Amino acid sequence: MVGCCIAAQIARRLSRRLLSPEGIVPVLMNEAIAAAELCACCFELIIVADNFGVATYAIFLFLLTIWWGKVWGDASACPYTHMEDVLEGRTSFKEMALRTWAELMGGCCVYRIVQVFWWLEFAETHKGRAFEECNADLQVSPYLGAAIEGVATLLCRLASKTLSVKEPKFSSYIDSFIGTSLVVAAFNFSGGYFNPVLATALKWGCRGHSNLEHIIVYWIGACLGALLSVPIFKIPVVKRFLLGEEKAKQA
Repeated sequence: MVGCCIAAQIARRLSRRLLSPEGIVPVLMNEAIAAAELCACCFELIIVADNFGVATYAIFLFLLTIWWGKVWGDASACPYTHMEDVLEGRTSFKEMALRTWAELMGGCCVYRIVQVFWWLEFAETHKGRAFEECNADLQVSPYLGAAIEGVATLLCRLASKTLSVKEPKFSSYIDSFIGTSLVVAAFNFSGGYFNPVLATALKWGCRGHSNLEHIIVYWIGACLGALLSVPIFKIPVVKRFLLGEEKAKQA
């Protein structure tokens, strides 16, 4: 995982040097690199969970989430953040679609690089991983899985919006802790992805669910949860509950 993060940092620096800062291209490159880093690290996290348990997985995920928050810049590696921006009028539908495409390319293409490293079997835990058949993480019905992914994503997005307004000390740590806790809570039900690109890169075509079921759970479920967070956060009673009376009036 450390190697994935270092490689991504090198790629970001090369991108800044080689590409003009103007236009959409560097933005898309940043999204692709972030998605590749996210998915490569999460491929390794699967091995961590299988060999060392969910608690160890959670610790690594918590630390990685903090790291990504510091180095990704304006990249999110997650399509529904751009969908929220479209809903709130901060970006265009075209930019949202292009960013999502870049994230999918980065996230899905990095598997081939990960597969080569697994095939080389540098670590004991990589043995036999390169070409084994993958299994879906969905352990409940697709509709319940979609509800789990949707509600958890909604809670994640409400927490992030609240922290961005209140700006408490150690907000990135609090945000990472909330996100990691929700992932662990959903781990044995839907897998706890809360990110359509991540779920597609890791589990598209795996045995245990159809492609349509995958879309229902990981795309429709998560995206609906995120989009619902926009109007819900604006409801006065919700705002007062999350922000307090004073902050709610200022926001």
